Order: sequence, then C-alpha cells, then structure tokens
Amino acid sequence: MSKALLKFARVSPTKARLIAREVQGMNAELALAALDFMPNKAAGIISKVIASAVANGDYEPEEVVITSCRVDKAAVMKRWRPRARGTATRIIKPTSHILVEVGPATNGKEA
Repeated sequence: MSKALLKFARVSPTKARLIAREVQGMNAELALAALDFMPNKAAGIISKVIASAVANGDYEPEEVVITSCRVDKAAVMKRWRPRARGTATRIIKPTSHILVEVGPATNGKEA
C-alpha cells in the first residue's frame, strides 16, 4: 500500500470531498479516466494526487484500487474587501489537505 499527501491545496474541503467520495474504492485507472471529464477544480487536483500515490508504490494504475481518499480542512486565508462607508468585509479562502492511499487489487474485487 502506498499513499500521497497534498497539503494546503487551494480548494474548499467541502467541494473536494464530493469528488473524493466518487473515486473511493475505484480502480485507479478508471478513477483517473473519470476525473479527466469532471469540470470541477478539485477533480484535477485529486487526479494528480492519485497519480502520485500510484507512482510512490511503483505500481501501474490498472493494478491498484483507491483504498482511501480523505480530504481534511487546513488553514484558512483571511482577506478584507472594502465596502461602503469606510467599512470592510471579511473574505475567507479555505485550503485543504488531500490524502490518497492505494493498494493492490484483489482478484475478486475490482471496481
């Protein structure tokens, strides 16, 4: 089993979790193909992390399954936007940590 961790990805963890749930348990080759056609920003980021996890274990994408794809909340960047009458509004820019674990596929279970 091998894993890859991307820290402080500039994407909201809530939006990234939607994509992570879709690929969890899938064959890595099928997951990479599916992520290529998703229009979300998080899909491209998670695709790169999956490819990295596969390469970290010296596997081929067709012989591994994504055992875990986890998205955790990271630090939040805080910015200010000027508003009317000399006031300001806070802008919150969330980041996330993305962890992907892949393991060899068993013969009976390939997604």
